[in-house]
Amino acid sequence: MLILFNKPYGVLSQFTSEANHPGLSDYIPIKRVYPAGRLDHDSEGLLLLTDDGHLQHRISDPRHKQSKTYWVQVEGIVTAAALALLSGGVVLNDGKTLPALATALPAPELWPRVPPIRVRKSVPDSWLSLTIKEGRNRQVRRMTAAVGFPTLRLVRWQIGEWTLAGLNPGDYRVID
Repeated sequence: MLILFNKPYGVLSQFTSEANHPGLSDYIPIKRVYPAGRLDHDSEGLLLLTDDGHLQHRISDPRHKQSKTYWVQVEGIVTAAALALLSGGVVLNDGKTLPALATALPAPELWPRVPPIRVRKSVPDSWLSLTIKEGRNRQVRRMTAAVGFPTLRLVRWQIGEWTLAGLNPGDYRVID
C-alpha cells in the first residue's frame, strides 16, 4: 500500500506530535505505515507513506535517485543566471549539489498557507520549479539562498511518478 499525503505547513513528518506541532497521526488513521522520506515542518506538500519496507527504501534511499519536484516561492524576481546556477549544481557547505532542473514558474494556484508567508511591499517575490535527485537536509532552501533568492514558501509537488494533484492540505489518497 502507498499513501500520498498533502502535508500541511507546521505538521511533522512523524506520527507523534511534538512541541505544538501535530504529527501524521492527526491526519492519517492507518496503522503500520511509515514515511518514505521527510519534509520539514515549515515545508508543505507531497509525503509518501507505505507499509512496504522495500518500496520505502526505493523511494527514500538517495542511491535510487528518485526525482523530487518542488515549487518554490522566493524573495525577489528569479533571474536566468540564478536558474543556470541551480541547474549546474550549487556549492553548499556540505559539498556541491547534483545538477537540478530549474525553471521559472508562474505563480501556481495553491491553497492559502496558514499562517501566510511574510510579505514585504518593497520586495517582490516569484516562483520557480526545482527538480532534484538528492535529499540533503533543507537542500532546496539552501540552494535558493546560495544563488541569492531566499525561500519564502516550499511545496513538494512530485516524487517520481506521484504528484500532489487533487489533494488538499491534510488529505491523503491510498494506492494499492
